[in-house]
Amino acid sequence: MFLPLQSTGKQVTTLFALFCLSFLQHFILIYRCSCSFEPSSVEVVCSKGGFTVFPRTGLPSNTTSLSIQNTNLGNITAGDLNAVQFLNNLQLYHTNLANLSSDMLVFVPHLDTLDLTGNKLVELPANLFSHSSLRSLVVKSNQLKEADPAWFSNNSSLLYLDLSGNRLTRISADLLHKLPLLQTLDLDSNNLQELQADLFRSLHQLETLNLAGNKLITLRPQIFAHNLKLKYLYLQENQLQDLPANLLHRLQHLELLLLNQNRLRHLPAGLLDGINPSLQIILTGNPWECNGKMEYLMKWLTNHRQNVLFEEEVTCDLPKTLKNLQISSLTDSQLGVRLQ
Repeated sequence: MFLPLQSTGKQVTTLFALFCLSFLQHFILIYRCSCSFEPSSVEVVCSKGGFTVFPRTGLPSNTTSLSIQNTNLGNITAGDLNAVQFLNNLQLYHTNLANLSSDMLVFVPHLDTLDLTGNKLVELPANLFSHSSLRSLVVKSNQLKEADPAWFSNNSSLLYLDLSGNRLTRISADLLHKLPLLQTLDLDSNNLQELQADLFRSLHQLETLNLAGNKLITLRPQIFAHNLKLKYLYLQENQLQDLPANLLHRLQHLELLLLNQNRLRHLPAGLLDGINPSLQIILTGNPWECNGKMEYLMKWLTNHRQNVLFEEEVTCDLPKTLKNLQISSLTDSQLGVRLQ
């Protein structure tokens, strides 16, 4: 089953083709998987269901990418992955996984990407991700109640972390402190209600932060003070009622800010001053109260229409006399603002 290293590229490709055809005849019948190959790698996709154990027998030893989807796999062990030690991409997508062992990844030291989307994981064991050089980790749409710092070793190489669609009520700074290289953090659709003031202090490389779909009411003034490379900030679909005036002042590279579907009635004066000229912002779906406190946002919208997506939908909710009027079209007198 092993190919001679001295073979030419054409010979290698031919041998791989013959091997893969033979492999597929057996594999498709039993596991309903497909196989694609290059001279030095094999990609296997099992997406048709129909098996409940890891298909370790028959997998090419030089498999580099393995995707198992929509099955009743239920469990996977270090011994299973020992059959594919060159693996760098593993997707276990909707496979009914409920538990993982702490040594599961010990035999796949080259693993770069792990996707555990759509399983039944309630918790993960300590040190699970300390055996590999993971760059991308997705544990989306599971049932995690806690993100444990013990999952990772210090100075993890992780660049991308997706914990969206779980049941997290808090995230600890100790966890993020172990991920100094992180560029993307997705916490969408959890139950986060409050964030520590220093939560993101160690994420100096962070470019994308998704906090949408949580239960945040407010944010601490300096919470993004150390994330100077932040480009994309998703805060929509929370319960934000107010924002600190200096929340964004150090985010000179911010390109996209979503604040739609919150409970904002005003924006504090100065919040959007000195922004990146190319920033795009969405403000729709908030119960804007058009009185004297709306003066800052009204004038900012008037002068920055090119920065606002769906600007015509940014309208007054109160008072009733101004309801549904476009905020950027209001006058000082309508807001009750005394002319200077």
